[in-house]
Amino acid sequence: MRVARLYTIDDIRIEEEPVPEPGPGEVLVRTRACGICTGDLMGWYMKRKAPLVFGHEPVGEVVSTGAGVTNLKAGARVFAHHHAPCGKCRRCIRGAAVHCETWRKGALRPGGMAEYFVVAAQSVAADTLELPPALGYEAASLVEPTACVVKSLRRGGVAKGQTIVVIGVGIMGQLHVALAAQAGVRVIALDRVAFRLERARKLGADAVVDVSRNDPIQAVRELTDGEMAEVVFVGPGSLEAMETGLALAAADGRAVLFTCSQPDDRLAIKPFDLYFREVSIVPSYSCGPRDTREALELLNAGKIPVTDLITHRFKLDEVAQAMRAAAEPAAALKTIIVFD
Repeated sequence: MRVARLYTIDDIRIEEEPVPEPGPGEVLVRTRACGICTGDLMGWYMKRKAPLVFGHEPVGEVVSTGAGVTNLKAGARVFAHHHAPCGKCRRCIRGAAVHCETWRKGALRPGGMAEYFVVAAQSVAADTLELPPALGYEAASLVEPTACVVKSLRRGGVAKGQTIVVIGVGIMGQLHVALAAQAGVRVIALDRVAFRLERARKLGADAVVDVSRNDPIQAVRELTDGEMAEVVFVGPGSLEAMETGLALAAADGRAVLFTCSQPDDRLAIKPFDLYFREVSIVPSYSCGPRDTREALELLNAGKIPVTDLITHRFKLDEVAQAMRAAAEPAAALKTIIVFD
């Protein structure tokens, strides 16, 4: 089978390797579509993992099952999460699935950017979901990114009647905008790319701010009559964006950090200001089974504007070109690889 092995984000090679065999509790899936994640474009982040067959947003068709698998059969159309929790430990019980020690042990073998992949037994048991008949593979490739946003909105405590700010409206920011707008929230979108701001307005943003032309703090102050935002979602993993997010949060507000910064980065904060304004810093990392199920329901119900979000489609042989397209903010939101 063909796989796309990443050595650096600028060096991705199509290679041949044997089709993997599913072990006990595992399933073999023929890949039908796989999204390119924003994290796949972060050179420093991928360098730590390389070389690897990347891709963790795949959907496909079950080809065969290992011993003991009873919840899936050959021919089933599925979304497979690359990680899954045990569901029994103290962290799982309190809803912190991504911090379960079992969660990180599972992985797709060799990865989503391959013609076939094996799903680990824990993921088969806990977070491999059959797709509804009417949901296509392209739309289903948005399950994992949508689930991450579902979790982010929940951790942010978003509620009807609030005003929120979304900093950075690439694909993940657009999903924040769309879902928050549907929840009856006033949304202010910030970016420096006109295409993204226009799309955010189409998806429900009440106001957009081009930060290349406007001071975001002053703009949000004017748009909120000085109240600022109950919740700020910081998309970029830059310290500048995070510091801006804290400044945009209202008294008793929250700044949700949706993307990590580099390991040695240091965020400059003033505890005095946080204390008297009672501003909370809330990281939101990945997603768990609760989130993937909600995401699948949203997609099946047509709540996610798939046609407005998937902007580029490529074949596996074109994966290097796809990565370059995905990194172009003036035209790309979601780029996916579609398999024959």
